[in-house]
Amino acid sequence: MSLPAAAAPAAQASTGAPAGAAEAHVPAWRRHGSSVDHIRALYQQSPASLTGNMVGMVLVSAMFGALAPPMALLSWLGLGATLWLLRLLHYLRYRRQPQADDGLLRSWRRSWRLLVLSQGTMWGVAVWLFWGLGSPYHQLALILIVYTYCLGSVQLLATQPRVFLLFLSLVLTPTIVRVATDGSQPWNLQLAGILALLFCITVLMARTYGSALGQAISLKARTDALAVRLREETAVAEAARRAAEAASRAKTQFFAAASHDLRQPLHAMGLFAEALRQRTHDPEVASLVNSINESVDALEGLFGELLDITRIDTGGVEVHPAPVRLRDIFVRLRLHFEPTAFEKGLMLSFRGEQHVAHADPVLLERILRNLVSNAIRYTDDGGVLVSCRARDGGLVVQVWDSGIGIAEASLPRIFDEFFQVQSNRPLEAHHRKGLGLGLAIVKRLAALMGTEVTVRSRSGHGTVFSLAVPLGRSPRDPAALAGSAKVKAPLGMTLQGRHVVVVEDEAAVREGLVVLLQAWGASVTAFDTVEGVHAWLARGGAALPHLLLVDYRLPQGKTGIDALVALRAHWPGSKLPAIVITGSSLGGHEDEAVTHDYHLLIKPVLPNKLRAMIAFKLGMR
Repeated sequence: MSLPAAAAPAAQASTGAPAGAAEAHVPAWRRHGSSVDHIRALYQQSPASLTGNMVGMVLVSAMFGALAPPMALLSWLGLGATLWLLRLLHYLRYRRQPQADDGLLRSWRRSWRLLVLSQGTMWGVAVWLFWGLGSPYHQLALILIVYTYCLGSVQLLATQPRVFLLFLSLVLTPTIVRVATDGSQPWNLQLAGILALLFCITVLMARTYGSALGQAISLKARTDALAVRLREETAVAEAARRAAEAASRAKTQFFAAASHDLRQPLHAMGLFAEALRQRTHDPEVASLVNSINESVDALEGLFGELLDITRIDTGGVEVHPAPVRLRDIFVRLRLHFEPTAFEKGLMLSFRGEQHVAHADPVLLERILRNLVSNAIRYTDDGGVLVSCRARDGGLVVQVWDSGIGIAEASLPRIFDEFFQVQSNRPLEAHHRKGLGLGLAIVKRLAALMGTEVTVRSRSGHGTVFSLAVPLGRSPRDPAALAGSAKVKAPLGMTLQGRHVVVVEDEAAVREGLVVLLQAWGASVTAFDTVEGVHAWLARGGAALPHLLLVDYRLPQGKTGIDALVALRAHWPGSKLPAIVITGSSLGGHEDEAVTHDYHLLIKPVLPNKLRAMIAFKLGMR
């Protein structure tokens, strides 16, 4: 039994033979005859074939009804009608079972062939019965009808060469013999020769057509097989894509959890180191504390960069454009970076805070934070300027510095992941820290906002980064200006007389905060849960705190917001200043911060940043 055309490529592949090598010795018009696709094609052509037979019988009946003996004509028409009905039933059976299997189709083909050959015999008999009746017109019309029937069978039987040859012989051989043996006309012998020539031409035509049709059906079968393979491979690729997305989400969740958990001991380390410095005046100890704090700051930057780049790549960052007062962002940037700039002896300046942009406030601030952080890191003399000005109907926000600059050869690559600028002069330790992801994050965040960051630089003279943002309308809510209040200068060395409530579930971090705040002169009441806060308030006699310092994520599904609500409800109208500390480095709490009136710090919090924030919060009262 021959393989179906659809299975042929697979069979060739399994044997390792070149495509088509196994069939090379078989003519194309022969090797396709047993294909199941060809069998279905035979049935699909049955309506046209049946119509042609019906038209032929009607024409013969009309032409020879008055000329032929009635019994001969009726017998021929009865045989033709019987064969026609049997073929029609055969076709209807196929239509009722369109999904018949290969074995059933091949068994049907045997009876189908028998019916077709019987119809060919019927037309050969028609010439014996009706030749010589009527005028030469009737004889010529009979020849045309019969030969037209033969031509019509080319399309039907071309892919079955043996059946077609037998069918053509059953139709034309009796016709040629009958015409050649009729001596009534001198030209009958020449006509028989012409019919013999047409016989050969028709066989050649069928062979050519069968080869083309067979190749077309084979191509269709192979296309179907390729489509099946494509669907299977697409399903595999889709499953792989889903698995990759799941792995990417798991990676993001892992980084988020690891970042949060690792920030806790780093946070505590910085607090204890600063507390140690408060208790000794040894210069060597102070130097060690500074080194510890620098290391903590560097690790915080690494965790933040890894988590940020992962969240961006996995689509975890959503963009929500809104009117943004540059004044509000500049205030937060000043608060965050002014202690660091002051420590390096740099001037941190802001210009153009009166402008309002239309952008995602979280992403815009994150971009500027990364740029300002880089500017301060690579600037040892002079200062850093953050500016905003109108340009071409929009705004351009820029970060200028007078730092070491970037070599022209490095400019095309500074936004690549893990690329770090190679300066013409040796870099200090604080220049080399980081993974080289900061500017890659900036570029991707800018792309999420539909803009890009450009850079100009001169080695040894400084750098300017520019970000174009749309112009926005000023919000009507005057409360939005609250964040633009002038930042007070940092406190001195003491918080004497200040009462601070600390809510932190990590014992090491909580102890570090208590020790550090007490070293600064504050009295501290510390809790590890929201329930502990409720119990303290319920006992009565609680002293009014000057500041609330709470962790965001607390045990039993509670958050620092719950602690703030409970404490402020106990002293209504007091507007207790609050600082919330979290391990999340890329937004997510800004709406809550506005709603519940608190400022946010990201772990690990270096002591100088904490002091600056405490000074800011207490100065607002």
